[in-house]
Amino acid sequence: MELDFERCYRAVDSRDQRFDGWFYTGVTSTGIYCRPSCPATTPKRENVRFFPSAAAAQRAGLRACRRCRPDAAPGSPEWDVRADVVGRAMRLISDGVVDRDGVPGLAARLGYTERHLHRMLTAELGAGPLALARAQRAQTARILVETTDLGLAEIAFAAGFGSVRQFNDTIREVYAAAPSQLRAGVRGRPAANGAGTISLRLAYRPPLHAGALLDFLALRAIPGVEELRDGTYRRGLRLPHGPAEVALTPLPEYVAATLRLTDVRDLAPAVARCRRLLDLDADPEAIDATLGADPALAEAVRKEPGVRVPRAVDGFEMVVRAIVGQQVSVAGARTVLSRLAAAARAAGDAGDPTARAAGAPEDPTARGTDDAENPAARAAREGEDAAGAPADRLGTFPTAAEVAALPDAVFAMPVARRETIRTVARHVAAGELDLDPGGDRNELVRRLTALPGIGGWTAGYVALRGLGDPDTFLSGDLAVRRGATALGLPGDPKALEEHATAWRPWRSYSVIRLWRAS
Repeated sequence: MELDFERCYRAVDSRDQRFDGWFYTGVTSTGIYCRPSCPATTPKRENVRFFPSAAAAQRAGLRACRRCRPDAAPGSPEWDVRADVVGRAMRLISDGVVDRDGVPGLAARLGYTERHLHRMLTAELGAGPLALARAQRAQTARILVETTDLGLAEIAFAAGFGSVRQFNDTIREVYAAAPSQLRAGVRGRPAANGAGTISLRLAYRPPLHAGALLDFLALRAIPGVEELRDGTYRRGLRLPHGPAEVALTPLPEYVAATLRLTDVRDLAPAVARCRRLLDLDADPEAIDATLGADPALAEAVRKEPGVRVPRAVDGFEMVVRAIVGQQVSVAGARTVLSRLAAAARAAGDAGDPTARAAGAPEDPTARGTDDAENPAARAAREGEDAAGAPADRLGTFPTAAEVAALPDAVFAMPVARRETIRTVARHVAAGELDLDPGGDRNELVRRLTALPGIGGWTAGYVALRGLGDPDTFLSGDLAVRRGATALGLPGDPKALEEHATAWRPWRSYSVIRLWRAS
């Protein structure tokens, strides 16, 4: 990644927050690295070096500034935009793949050798996958040290370090302080409110139109899985080491997040998925500048700056949402999805649905037995938790294997659509569809559209929300066409598609604005 010294230095001199996360400023005279907006005195030119990543700065022997906390800056929006191998690798690293599967696992997911992947990442970011993962581990460890009462040895392994010694050495190297000193230096650390409960701030680049984001999520919230209450969005997450629940409250300068984790090793992937869900790494000024240049969108952009694309925490969930949403209203899709989720929870409480799918005795829900003996069917119809769980507890969306095992009666939809969902579920369960954030977007669209019952709209919706593609345009979507007509744009799909070329590479954001206009 080429960094122009003059442009970077001007951003540092003006303390421009828009560049936080795009690059890092190394100060050779003090041995620290900062975010561009650091409030400290601007260093002399001869003492400055610029780095494309925190890992590259650490590799050069610099430690993180304890005043501006560069590790807490928003991520580079480039990794959301780019669909190449480096962009995919960065999304997977942020989701903790290196910590769970090592560099061999990351390379295998991307289809490259470890050596070639290391060469590509070093050329772009000044550091290889291990160094990039190490920088993330250090940030995770700092959060745990400063916001929890976990023992330092527990934190070492929870953050992904192989030993306590490695943990201590890394923290000293990155923050110029021992872990115990970081903890002692925190004033007013939040009181412990339950094992595995962590509160932190998620930074973003302003402006953020929180109302548009929360309205979108609330309208599509699946009862029992997610909800919006008093300006706080809550939902269940399925993470590598167990289920979790997150509460997100957008505030003027950050999003307040409270994470209730089954296993604190899931902190990094939980944070990455929350950031992805709310599109917090986006560059709203660049997006709005492109869309606002069109007279038809200029007024909407002026009135509502910072509109984001609500994304996903679970790729399979987004595919099911897209299929269920074919030719039905948002409210109708929400009802169907709530029944599916409730039925899967009830079936899970009654026994292992994957075992039934593998040939175990048939679930009684498929035989139309009395509701008193048929909790899954009752839950599917009423959208309730058949296990009688507290209403305040949120569950997770069912896995592909769980959905594939559900009986016909649960699917309140045409037979063809039900079979499409089951086909996708079987492919995902077998590892034949990569719905992870680091998946190949073009390949996924190709594989999806090859399946019966999935066309361009469904695959595009998955690319837009499930994979976070910033440049997907749904020209055939009815609400998009209505919104376009309301703004004086062509309502014909072909003409609208041609007009939208001027909005590249941010056409996904134009879809959200047209939906709002409709």
